[in-house]
Amino acid sequence: MRGRLSGTYASAVASIDAANAEDPNLVRVRGHEQPLALAHGRLAAEWIERLVDDPSEALLLAARAHHLRRWEVPRSSYPDGRAGYLRWRRDQKDRHASEVVAILAAAGYGEAAINRVQVLVRRARLDSANGTQTVEDAACLVFLETQLSDLAARLDRDHLIEVLRRTAAKMSDEGRALVGEIPLDAEATVLLAAALG
Repeated sequence: MRGRLSGTYASAVASIDAANAEDPNLVRVRGHEQPLALAHGRLAAEWIERLVDDPSEALLLAARAHHLRRWEVPRSSYPDGRAGYLRWRRDQKDRHASEVVAILAAAGYGEAAINRVQVLVRRARLDSANGTQTVEDAACLVFLETQLSDLAARLDRDHLIEVLRRTAAKMSDEGRALVGEIPLDAEATVLLAAALG
């Protein structure tokens, strides 16, 4: 599959990764410490390849850019609570979708392809047929892999289980079927099992 990806795709991925490599927040994942946004993009693209037999360039690019420069607008810049979180998350998706335009245009993508990636990044309405659900599944799998242990240290058990249940509710059956394949430590695995029943 990788051999059929275009040079335009390779150029866009290099630019997205370069932007995300500037993230000052580091995460240790699969034994390697790396910038958080970079890890999120790379892992999401890997999960897309597990979720879809022959993913389009648009799907892979959306996965790569789904947290494009996310650290520039921290969660703490929005009000506390669920409403503040949801507004921050929605605004971030819009910002990622807007910022990816320049990268994709510079790589040589046309308007139709750019619009397609923007729809996938925004994930305004989850739909398996148009790919937005697939990108959401990948984003949720990455969230669980990279942030569950940190959340377990910060949130009380009941709150954490509620967060995990809300995450699972956003996922398709295909996405949830891959949760057991996420490399997690023993404590995180127990928490996830409790949340997902």
